[in-house]
Amino acid sequence: MNIYFDNAASTIVREEAIDVMLHVMREKYGNPSSMHYAGRRASGELEKARGSVAGALGARSENVYFTSGGTEANNWAIFGAAGKLSRNGKHIITSAIEHSAVMDPVKSLESKGWEVTYLAPDSTGVITPEAFAASLRDDTVFASVMLVNNETGVINPIGDYANEIKRRGTGTVLHTDAVQGLCKIPFTVKSLGADLITVSSHKLHGPKGAGALYIKEGIKIDPLIIGGGSHERGNRAGTEPLPAIAGFGEAARLGRYELNETSSAVLKLRGYLIKQLKTELPDTVIIGEGSPFILSISLPGYKSEVLMTYLSGEGISVSKSAACKKGARSRTLEAMRLRNDVIDGALRVSFSRYSTPEEAEHFVKVLKQAAETIFKAL
Repeated sequence: MNIYFDNAASTIVREEAIDVMLHVMREKYGNPSSMHYAGRRASGELEKARGSVAGALGARSENVYFTSGGTEANNWAIFGAAGKLSRNGKHIITSAIEHSAVMDPVKSLESKGWEVTYLAPDSTGVITPEAFAASLRDDTVFASVMLVNNETGVINPIGDYANEIKRRGTGTVLHTDAVQGLCKIPFTVKSLGADLITVSSHKLHGPKGAGALYIKEGIKIDPLIIGGGSHERGNRAGTEPLPAIAGFGEAARLGRYELNETSSAVLKLRGYLIKQLKTELPDTVIIGEGSPFILSISLPGYKSEVLMTYLSGEGISVSKSAACKKGARSRTLEAMRLRNDVIDGALRVSFSRYSTPEEAEHFVKVLKQAAETIFKAL
């Protein structure tokens, strides 16, 4: 049985999104910026997709800008805000558990003279409102904390950070990487209160190559990519990859309406898998709590890489941390100050709307076999 439990890295593209993409490639192939008939037809599809993504965010269409994915959107938010805000201060707040698509741009700014506060999570993996408030200063012009951690599934209280900024009147621009949250946990741009929000297509059964940045009304950031004034209302140069964007829009449209049903089913599946683990592998450590779509576990005394190799050989796909951190130790789990043996034995199991109890049961069976086999080999 082949089992795909690495949906936090990427999801299968749903059939409805594929159908829309094929239709666009065959029938709406014009450049959305062209003024002729074919261009107008393509532009209509572009704006339809924009409306669907905006609807999933609870936002207005004119505040959503398409990108090539979450990484570009994060880079744009960080460098674009820095370019506009540096005259007001050069202090940034972020967390020690951010995805590299946030951490690396922030470190780049730090190397150029910006002061950065890296907030550590508490023992549950959360960046607490108290920690955020304590780090907020009059010269804090930008803050970026992820909504759902991509390794543990822990949900950060972004709305509380926004309220603290408003209460203090610092004018800090707040960004959140929400790629693991859209169409998975309930939120809107209003409930988060963030000024900039990153989302991505391939995390919610859309194609790779499309993402978006929500920019709140009144927030100004510099373009990251220049070279064409007509694209994305002059904010992001380059002809939009319409097939990917159309697929993103369809995945977001359906995901929005399926959110409650899907998250309820996945939460039940997650609970079932934990119960099976506790029965068959009672020493399993459960790390973090939050999004039902991500389950971080550890088998202390084993090595993640060895367990993953065994599982892969049996047709089961999981990961040890973020997909972009091959071979590296988890920065997130280290920041949570977990024991070394827990970190070294950690696996991330991540679900989708297509995951089943039968898959969960088989995963536990094979993981137990792996633990017994590796133990005998030691």
